[in-house]
Amino acid sequence: MSRGKRVRIRRRSNLLAVIAIAVTAGLLAIGIAASRSVAAGPEAARTEYLPSISDLMIATIQPRHEQLWRAGQDKNWEFASYELGNLRGAFNRLGLAHPTVHDILFPEMIASVTEKPLDELDGAIQSKDGTGFAKAYADLTSACNSCHQALNHGVVEIRVPSRTSASDLDTNRRSQN
Repeated sequence: MSRGKRVRIRRRSNLLAVIAIAVTAGLLAIGIAASRSVAAGPEAARTEYLPSISDLMIATIQPRHEQLWRAGQDKNWEFASYELGNLRGAFNRLGLAHPTVHDILFPEMIASVTEKPLDELDGAIQSKDGTGFAKAYADLTSACNSCHQALNHGVVEIRVPSRTSASDLDTNRRSQN
């Protein structure tokens, strides 16, 4: 057998070995993935993250609450209206994400606590009433704290922000529209 023929045979053998290893590794990976899915049940095939109530409060409710206050302090009624809508939406999504808490229908609890102060805030914003806004905002803050108490989270007490609190949002700019 010639040297060239031996080299071609060796290359072909090596290539077949590499292909066999790759196919075996692929089948093994598929088998492991399938066995994990079957062993863990159908819910393991799809993993979803559901933020906790606390996560949602800190990430969506609390910043909106503060931004709404800043807008009212700056008498930026357009932005206040925008943030009020965002705050209502955030409360709605919180209730959808967590329909019950301690056997309490959470969306109904949220609505019963926030509906009146949010409506009063809307009225103050629409009439550009700074005094009415301050009262409605304080009422909303108090309502939020009453909910925390009712859910045994009284340690979480929010307050009307102070002007010195840090924020990266400039609510003093007026719309260019």
